[in-house]
Amino acid sequence: MRTEVTFTSNGLKIAGHLHLPDGIAADANGNADTNADANADTNANTSPGPAVIVGHPSSGVKEQAADLYAGRLAEAGFIALSFDAAYQGESEGEPRGLEDPAQRVEDLKAAVSFLATHPAVDPSRIGLLGICAAGGYSLAAAATDHRIRAVATVSAFDIARQFKVGADGAQDPAVFQGLLDAAAAARTAEARGEGVQRFDIFPASEEEARPGGRHVFEGWEYYCTPRAAHPRSAKTLTWSSVDRIATFDALATVSLIAPRPLLLIVGRNAVTSWMGVQAFQNAGGPKELHWIDGASHVDLYDKDEYVTPAVAKLVEFYTANVTLDRLRR
Repeated sequence: MRTEVTFTSNGLKIAGHLHLPDGIAADANGNADTNADANADTNANTSPGPAVIVGHPSSGVKEQAADLYAGRLAEAGFIALSFDAAYQGESEGEPRGLEDPAQRVEDLKAAVSFLATHPAVDPSRIGLLGICAAGGYSLAAAATDHRIRAVATVSAFDIARQFKVGADGAQDPAVFQGLLDAAAAARTAEARGEGVQRFDIFPASEEEARPGGRHVFEGWEYYCTPRAAHPRSAKTLTWSSVDRIATFDALATVSLIAPRPLLLIVGRNAVTSWMGVQAFQNAGGPKELHWIDGASHVDLYDKDEYVTPAVAKLVEFYTANVTLDRLRR
């Protein structure tokens, strides 16, 4: 069962989907605000249970990969929360399409607060799952929020490294300097009253996407074709996102996650896999780098032959480290 919920992050209303396992019922409207009374979101005879927060990729919305994974986790018995990042999807925030790593990390912590005060959830049994860019944000959030008992990622990457050195790590540094020049010029244009300045995230057509290689093409195909396109998924970002992204480092504090467990699920054919390897190397322990053979970065968003084994691993991980809660402090 999936219900619509809202919670607050830095004063912005965040729109989410709460995926409930069999045996847990929602109230009439499905909402449970962190400031509201603990009320009829669950049956009176239902004991609080384990929960997992699922963060979506950059430019994505909850209805895509995040809902897919959250739904599968709910089928396995976990309460799962997917949500739209601030400034994106159905969540509040202006300008639309702002990608602010500090806010994205805060959104994840606000989601923890929402679940920690939800009557259906045992606050000592909350896990975190980040997909793509949310994987990097999840590492940063879990590093300093000890309410997160275990953290896992799928196709994780650090969005700052993506911009600075490219998905494959081979981009000329001059490219990013050019982006910073453009971001600075955009801020001046906005100050002149010329409106929010934006740039396209994806190529305009298949003909333009294919020469960019498999990673670029698959990103375009996922977000811009019937494969997974969604009307609220961002096709542009604000130029003011770029200098905010520049100072973020998803891997800087990975070591602080220990002794809480970390699982990194990576596609064997993902061009971004080197970032998962770096995260694993920077982490303390317990930790595991789990490879999905044959999968690319984007394959793990929605292709069942790769999602199914990834979910099986996640269920095993969260059962051992959230349901059983072996690492209570």
